[in-house]
Amino acid sequence: MDHTFLIPVRTCAAGTLALRTGRLVSGERVGLAFTSEATLTGTLGPSQQWIRLARKPLADMLEPVGIEHIITDPDSVGESCTDGPQQQRPSPGQPREVAAAA
Repeated sequence: MDHTFLIPVRTCAAGTLALRTGRLVSGERVGLAFTSEATLTGTLGPSQQWIRLARKPLADMLEPVGIEHIITDPDSVGESCTDGPQQQRPSPGQPREVAAAA
C-alpha cells in the first residue's frame, strides 16, 4: 500500500474541499504534501484543514491544472488559492524536497 500524506485543503463557498497549492520563489505552482500533522501545522498553522491522500492520486488531481511537482514538508509556502486571488506569505522558504508528480 502507498504511503499517505496529509494534504492541506480549504472549504470553498459551495461547501466542497479544494486542494491548497503553493508557489516556489520562481512562481511555479506546486502541490503540497506533509508527512505529519506537526509539520503541516508548523507551516500552515493549527487551524489548517487536511485530508489523507497518497502521492499518485494527488498528482492525478493536480495534473489537469498544470501542476507537475509536489513539495514534501516545505518550511513555508507561497500560497495560491484555486478560485480566488493569489495570496503570498512573506519570506517563502526553499522546499526540502521537490519530486516529479509522475
